Amino acid sequence: MNNQRNWYVVHTRARSEAIAAAHLERQGFETYCPRYLKRRSHARRITAVPAPLFPRYIFVAIDIASQRWRAVRSTFGVSHLVGNEKGPTPVTEAVVAELRANEDAGGFIPMHSGSRFRCGDRIRLRDGIFSSYTGLFDSMADSGRVAVLLDILGRKVRVVLDGTAITAA
Repeated sequence: MNNQRNWYVVHTRARSEAIAAAHLERQGFETYCPRYLKRRSHARRITAVPAPLFPRYIFVAIDIASQRWRAVRSTFGVSHLVGNEKGPTPVTEAVVAELRANEDAGGFIPMHSGSRFRCGDRIRLRDGIFSSYTGLFDSMADSGRVAVLLDILGRKVRVVLDGTAITAA
């Protein structure tokens, strides 16, 4: 390919990142869909399944001058190219390079839970309506939100909030 190639963002149809990427690659475009291993709980088992880092978005490398870039918009699985009325907006090469540099040996971007707490640890809330309350750490979701058990009115109540709102008690 020519060195006039830039990366662009493609907005895909729901859960069609892989389909859109496969169809774009058949047309001669290079694609990149950063993925991570998402924790999934099913039937009392926790497994790690591949999931897109940016749901409904993939990157595509296009040389606007020499490739038929308008074909991207009508590709199966693609909703549209991200841009404005003048056309698609390029993404700097550094964005894609940085994402690729953070991949592990399996091709996944490691997602650190960021939780330094274990289930049952005593925590203190720093922000919000329950600031200065103490409770017990329960769990942390992939989204960075935490579940905390607070003693309110004599019973344990599970509260879900942003992970940055807690500190060690």
